[in-house]
Amino acid sequence: MYGWLATMLVAATLFMGCGAQQETVAPKEETVAEEDTQDSAKESEETASQIASGDETVEAVEVVEDGMQPITADRLVDGSYDIVVDSSSEMFSIDAATLTVADGKMTCDMTMGGTGYLYLFMGTGEEAVAAEESDYVAFTEDADGIHHFVVPVESLDSGIPCAAFSKRKEKWYERTLCFRSDALPLDAFVEGTYDTVASLKLADGTYTVDAALQGGSGKASITSPATLTVADGKATLTVEWSSSNYDYMLVGEEKYLPVNTEGNSVFEIPVEAFNYRMAVVADTTAMSKPHEIAYHITLDSASIAQ
Repeated sequence: MYGWLATMLVAATLFMGCGAQQETVAPKEETVAEEDTQDSAKESEETASQIASGDETVEAVEVVEDGMQPITADRLVDGSYDIVVDSSSEMFSIDAATLTVADGKMTCDMTMGGTGYLYLFMGTGEEAVAAEESDYVAFTEDADGIHHFVVPVESLDSGIPCAAFSKRKEKWYERTLCFRSDALPLDAFVEGTYDTVASLKLADGTYTVDAALQGGSGKASITSPATLTVADGKATLTVEWSSSNYDYMLVGEEKYLPVNTEGNSVFEIPVEAFNYRMAVVADTTAMSKPHEIAYHITLDSASIAQ
């Protein structure tokens, strides 16, 4: 009997010992989890310290305009083109840029307005910190001491994040770049990208078309539908402004004067394509001195009617 009791006591002691051993495991697991959390927080802090904070940067401006739609390389003809690149920061200025399209990809050689950046990374600051140095784009210097960066371009007319590493501050500054398509000639686009008089088979005659205006302060407008005249296979748009204060318009390098002397300013300008953001400039005399304002006019081919 005592032998049986002794056996039970030994078994109970072993069972309690196992329980005690199991209880010591949980704190170890919790400690490891706490250490992982602390390490992760430390890494986040280190990453953040390498990226310029909001109070170290100037206020960002919007670079993507209403009506813009991303344009990828497959919609462009291979070649090199002068292009405009807008930056969200006045501290990251691009004086000139050349877009190269080849083999379904785009790159842009940006001539910088300063020499303050060592590297660019086409992505966010956090992505730049995590990337390998081989992924950074280093500057090249021309004979005049001007810095250039040649960067990959995913699409035109869209906001592309770009991190710039400051030589003096040794931090990444986050920017947004927009590579604008409106500086490209129409023949830079693959045939069929936009509608034309020929593709729409518009006969000579007078039509109406919905015209959308973008740009400026948003106060000005143009009459829509607008009159569209087709003659000898070429289209002319009659643009009537909501003001009488416009004294000329520019389309490319061509200057156009009003065709009326009374009432709101009216112009007749050429149209190369439809469903295309046509860049125009209108000079207004409504301010203290004449001022040229950049606009875009988009004509909806589906709305054309006689």
